[in-house]
Amino acid sequence: MTTAFAKPENALKRAEELLNVGQKQEAWDTIHRLITSRRYRAWTKTLERIMFKYIELCVEMRKGAKDGLNQYRIMCQQVNVSSLEEVIKHFMHLSTERAELARSQADALEEALDVDDLEADRRPEDLMLSYVSGQKGKDRSDRELVTPWFKFLWETYRTVLEILRNNSKLEALYAMTAHRAFQFCRQYKRTTEFRRLCEIIRNHLVNLNKYRDQRDRPDLSAPESLQLYLDTRFEQLKIATELELWQEAFRSVEDIHGLMCMVKKQPKPSLLVVYYAKLTEIFWMSSSHLYHAYAWLKLFSFQKSFNKNLTQKDLQLIASAVVLAALSVPPYNRGHGTSHVEQENGKERNSRMANLIGFILDPKLEGREVLSRSSLLSEVASKGILSCVMPEVKDLYYLLELEFLPLDLASKVQPLLSKISKIGGKLSSASSLPEVQLSQYVSALEKLAALRLLKQVSEVYQTMKIDSLCKMIPFVEFSFLEKISMDAVKYNFLSMKIDHIKNAVIFSSMDIEAEGFRGQLMFLAELLNKSRAMIHRPEEKASKIGLVLPGLSETVEKEHKRLLARKSIIEKRKEEQERLLLEMEREEETKRLKLQKLTEEAEQKRLASEYEQRKNQRILKEIEERELEEAQALLQEAEKRSKKKGKKPVLEGEKVTKQTLMELALSEQLRERLEMEKKLQKLVKTMDFLERAKREEAALLIESAFQHRLIEEKILHEREQRQEIELSRERHDGDLKEKKRLARMFEHKHQFQDKVMNRRQTEYDRLKTERAERINHILQQRRQEMEIKRKMLFFLKSEEQRLKKLQEEEEARKHEEAERQKKEAAEHQAKLDRIAEKQRQREQEIEERLRKSSEGPARHSDLNGGGSGSDSRTSATAPAASAGPPPGKYVPKFKQRLDNPGQGPTPDSMQWGNGRADERSQPSDRWRSDDRRPTYGFGGGSGSRSSWSSSSRR
Repeated sequence: MTTAFAKPENALKRAEELLNVGQKQEAWDTIHRLITSRRYRAWTKTLERIMFKYIELCVEMRKGAKDGLNQYRIMCQQVNVSSLEEVIKHFMHLSTERAELARSQADALEEALDVDDLEADRRPEDLMLSYVSGQKGKDRSDRELVTPWFKFLWETYRTVLEILRNNSKLEALYAMTAHRAFQFCRQYKRTTEFRRLCEIIRNHLVNLNKYRDQRDRPDLSAPESLQLYLDTRFEQLKIATELELWQEAFRSVEDIHGLMCMVKKQPKPSLLVVYYAKLTEIFWMSSSHLYHAYAWLKLFSFQKSFNKNLTQKDLQLIASAVVLAALSVPPYNRGHGTSHVEQENGKERNSRMANLIGFILDPKLEGREVLSRSSLLSEVASKGILSCVMPEVKDLYYLLELEFLPLDLASKVQPLLSKISKIGGKLSSASSLPEVQLSQYVSALEKLAALRLLKQVSEVYQTMKIDSLCKMIPFVEFSFLEKISMDAVKYNFLSMKIDHIKNAVIFSSMDIEAEGFRGQLMFLAELLNKSRAMIHRPEEKASKIGLVLPGLSETVEKEHKRLLARKSIIEKRKEEQERLLLEMEREEETKRLKLQKLTEEAEQKRLASEYEQRKNQRILKEIEERELEEAQALLQEAEKRSKKKGKKPVLEGEKVTKQTLMELALSEQLRERLEMEKKLQKLVKTMDFLERAKREEAALLIESAFQHRLIEEKILHEREQRQEIELSRERHDGDLKEKKRLARMFEHKHQFQDKVMNRRQTEYDRLKTERAERINHILQQRRQEMEIKRKMLFFLKSEEQRLKKLQEEEEARKHEEAERQKKEAAEHQAKLDRIAEKQRQREQEIEERLRKSSEGPARHSDLNGGGSGSDSRTSATAPAASAGPPPGKYVPKFKQRLDNPGQGPTPDSMQWGNGRADERSQPSDRWRSDDRRPTYGFGGGSGSRSSWSSSSRR
């Protein structure tokens, strides 16, 4: 029954009264009805207090508060939004506090169960439960205590995000809630909930763009709103990488990129650094080494441009990571030889990844023409990154990309790789970057070194032993070398084969025109021809003479058939020739189309090559201009120095060229270097003389100080030795006195010890006896329980068998009874059929006799003179009538009445009546009902006749 309150204060008072008597559900229902009622739509301070109480009850009872919060948002959205913020913060605070409390209780319970003797402290029920369920105490306590509160906390975050979504007045609270939900997923490793949370936030943004006419819709073009949305997405990206959910991290990066494209504004450089840092991790985990290197290149550019606190060491480490990432890219194109569908999918995937790192690919051109390993390395060289890297990385770059050392490449690369594997650490000036470890590139660099060595060896050698090749590449196993070499052959980077029979590696071309391959094909064709000849042997031609001799008619018939067959063959050949002509025309058309396609491809390649040439020329021109600027800068510095020294300018008023400037700059540098080396040599010589003089003077003083120190240490040693001897004597005398004092208590000590040991032994024996008795008692009790249980089981089993046997006997009896009844019913039905047949026959006889008897008087009236004949017939029939029917035969009463008129019942009829009475007394004669049963005797002819007639009709 719902109660309408005049004022909200009354509802709050009523809820508190119900809480005081322990009726939480009724109190919650009271407040819930008040909040969801349409009567109270204006916000007041009392409603805020009621909402706080409602939130507390929801948390305590683990009930959802979505309906109440929705109604409260409608109340205060236009009046007092801060009140809604306070309520939601209180809701999340209480939910988080209860979840943490449940977690601490579970941990405390686990610590309380962590005892030495588990069998003594744990109850038998707990042991049986643990054995049956197969779960530990912590798992059960987490499921009973922690999991329900975690579910409630997760539902709380979902509810709050759903309420605060797409509202410009609540977007700060929305961002804070999303951050707290992310921290919840990270703290408790909730990967499934994190995916759902990302999908929820993503759907909210989609709905924001879909419904643009929504009231209080956030404006993403505003800097504050954009910053909140970007912070939320970047926090989502960080948590995804920490949880190692790389697919979700990639989708988060796409969300950030889509948000930046939507508002057409770039975020802060610090956020972009985080963006590209996370991209490097994602691309590395997805084995997209090319885009991983491009992401590092972008990251280096941003760090160098915007990070003013970047130290030289950090810059060197980042530049080294860029170069190593570029070197880790495989030197061949993995798209070679793939299908058209795979190429299209690869183009789409490359376009998406290129857009993420800030490159826009032309869909008409392939991605590898714009983003490739060669273009990446040229960009690295053109931007001067190699000048910032570590010496080991620079040496490794020159060895792998520029040098040709087929025999010494591995021996020179291996020490560099061992040094690089130890380089790395946290960047001091770039806190947003992760820890940079160059050791992650060692395996890729080893693979690249092996491929480079194979490529260089293939240009020098044609055949090489496998053992020699393994010695040349000591840091790679042969199985791994075989695997990467097969990949290189597959993607058309190498042309080689491994002959395990000869234990050799063969570097050669494997095209169809090779001599060995052509010989193998010819040998295979010969073997196939021989096999065909053995399977299908040619038939021997019969003699024509033997065919002609038997008869000319047969020969003519065969010739006629042959001509018909020849005609059909000619027609088929004509059709085949026409078909071949059509195929030739089709092939020519196909060739023409292919030629046209090849021409178009050649034109495209020419255009692409021209574009590449123009690009290279532009790059070379830029390089030359940059070198010219550098040379001019060096020349200007040299002129400044020469002016300071009062020298004549190098080339004043003369026409200079780039080569002249470079030569002058280099000569000036060489001259300065020589002057500096001379100064350093002179300084070294001066310092050498000065240091030698110092040491010669100090040698005598050091020797005298050493001798004086020896004398002092000897005196000190002797004094300390005498003191130690005196102290040892004093301690020894004191120990002797203490021993003499304690010797008189030795006997009492033994007595006390024996007394204590005897008491402990007695107590131990008593406890041991009690324990044995208790164990025996428990064992006896368990034996009795087991015996009772066994007897009970035996009794139940016996009773079940007895009942089953009785049931089977009852079913068998019922089955026999049913069979007997069926049999009796069949016999009874057969007997009834026989009786009915007899009755039908007798009725026919009676009707025949009646018909004859009705004809008799008419015949007697017509034959007036035949008295003698009739008398003779009458006399003949009289004995027959007097004789009567044979005993046991049924005679109808009307016949008896006709045969013996005026007489009583004959003895035979009485006997028949008695016989019928006896038959009616038997069970087999119960087929006739009382109304159908005739009365036998005198005067019953009409009733008998009608009864038989009715029975016959039936």
